[in-house]
Amino acid sequence: MSNDDQYGGGSGHAEVGGTGQTRTRLPDLPSDPYGTPRRTPRASRGLITVVGVVVLLVAAIAFANRSQDSTPPAASDKPPAADATAPTGTAPVTGKSAGIPKGFAHDEQGAQSAAANYAVALGSDGMLKKDVRHALVDGIYTPEAAAQRKGAQDAAYSPAFLATLGLDANGSAPQGSTFVTRAVPVGTRVESYGPTAAKVAVWYTGLVGMSGAKSTTPVRTTWKTWTFDLAWAGDDWKVTSDSQQDGPAPVPGDVAASTSDDISKAVQEFGGFTYAR
Repeated sequence: MSNDDQYGGGSGHAEVGGTGQTRTRLPDLPSDPYGTPRRTPRASRGLITVVGVVVLLVAAIAFANRSQDSTPPAASDKPPAADATAPTGTAPVTGKSAGIPKGFAHDEQGAQSAAANYAVALGSDGMLKKDVRHALVDGIYTPEAAAQRKGAQDAAYSPAFLATLGLDANGSAPQGSTFVTRAVPVGTRVESYGPTAAKVAVWYTGLVGMSGAKSTTPVRTTWKTWTFDLAWAGDDWKVTSDSQQDGPAPVPGDVAASTSDDISKAVQEFGGFTYAR
């Protein structure tokens, strides 16, 4: 054995062989020959980890989608499509005859549109002049009804009647004055309807009177209901008969009346409308 002690010296390592012989050094052994036992990872901890990853992944996807939805659309220089503000219902008529719309739809809506347009035409200042009045009557009424209306209307719009309105025999206002007559439909009501005949009431407000410095009949408003009996003649609605009655009339407002000069300017600057329902 070694010359230090019988166990090969005090170095703490075991040695085999004596002096002059090859020594074999064995590795140090731990104080606990079995060491600390390795713990098996718990299955629940692994499951929690997987669930956490999935939750984070779902949250990330949701956030990404929300970010895309909240992004405002890119500005475009393109104008809106032509139908973006197009009216609904049957398209308004585009044809005219003697200044009167024609070609109304052959349905209930077309009958209402025709009645409203005819109220505007028959309530215009064109009715004061014989030639214009005859053209309006021929375009609005059936041939039979037009023939009956012309004579009666010519008698009604006599020089004496026109003089009460401040007009001359031709229906013209004095120089410096403007005669105002307009019918402005507020709404329509179908009394009855069929493919060949309809009855439509037009509730309207009217403007009538002379605007001028020397006028004795200032422009005032009226409220009336004009009822038309219509027939489908050829390819359009035509009037066979009509009647008027007062009202319904609302309570007058608190707006102060404008001067005659303001009314004259308004009539010249603001053109009248034709109506298509």
